[in-house]
Amino acid sequence: MADNSLLARLEGIDARFEEVSTLITDPSVIADMKRYVRLTKEYKDLEKLTAVTRRYREMLGNIAEAKALLESEADAEMRQMAKEELDEATAALPGVEEEIKLLLIPADPEDSKNVVLEIRGGTGGDEAAIFAGDLFKMYSKYCESKGWTVAVTSFSEGAAGGYKEIVVSVSGDNVYGTLKYESGVHRVQRVPATETQGRVHTSAATVAVLPEAEPFDVEINEGEIKWDTFRSGGAGGQNVNKVESGVRLRYMWRNPNTGETEEILIECTETRDQPKNKERALSRLRTFIYDKEHQKYVDDIASRRKTMVSTGDRSAKIRTYNYPQGRITDHRINYTIYNLQSFMDGDIQDVIDQLTIAENAEKLKAAEL
Repeated sequence: MADNSLLARLEGIDARFEEVSTLITDPSVIADMKRYVRLTKEYKDLEKLTAVTRRYREMLGNIAEAKALLESEADAEMRQMAKEELDEATAALPGVEEEIKLLLIPADPEDSKNVVLEIRGGTGGDEAAIFAGDLFKMYSKYCESKGWTVAVTSFSEGAAGGYKEIVVSVSGDNVYGTLKYESGVHRVQRVPATETQGRVHTSAATVAVLPEAEPFDVEINEGEIKWDTFRSGGAGGQNVNKVESGVRLRYMWRNPNTGETEEILIECTETRDQPKNKERALSRLRTFIYDKEHQKYVDDIASRRKTMVSTGDRSAKIRTYNYPQGRITDHRINYTIYNLQSFMDGDIQDVIDQLTIAENAEKLKAAEL
């Protein structure tokens, strides 16, 4: 049976898709890079949704036709064909509805971003550093299989091998949306290479997946800047003292950290040319706001690190790698597989898929779709 509420939510999708299709070819939109990028992303999302929506409506139409045929047709062969078509479409309908519901949920805007991947040895000393190195190799091979680019930013080697810490940047398609599930504490159970009596040890390494910061856009409404001019004092010759070459700007700016509006006051008397002083004062205004936004970003990253990376304590684990049993268990979804060797060789897609399914189920529940 058709989901009437779902059909209602799909109203206007085709019209918006056509509108966005036209907008992204408009020269004025293309000239506004920020808007163009946003609309291009919306176009890609709507393209997927529009294609599935058309398939869904065709399916509903086929179901209606098959039902009408069953009610009016007397020919046994025709009725059998109608029944088969009805059964086939009815069975496929829930899957298409699920696909539409997921596409209707707003995507995390950070999913498409590149990432900064940080891996650190936690509990376990030298063995933890060795395991951190193993995780780095695992992710490197996985990224290679996805066609992504990995570049090491910084690293600190462990005394017995591996890394006390390694930070890399990963760029490609939908990197953060794929790797974000890897943030947390990874626990390993195995006999370390440094163990002389063959005992199984438990160690841990922490992984942080942070969306890479994009270039900061500083938006200033120049029409709201209040300008004053004044005569510069002090040494500088008669022209500096007699001509109003000094400039003062006042700008009301909303602080993103506090939500409060504050007045920015900047004076510039660097040159004897008023237009040049205005230009430099405006540049200083942009720099001031940039610094504020950058600090907000730094604070946000610090907050993420506290959330996603614990101290490496064994109890704060998201996944266990058990070498004696060849087992990997993801504790968030209670999912266990027995292909540890291939997993460490970069074959981690299956677990990522399971985590994605679990998250989508939570999103659907939260959206009440």
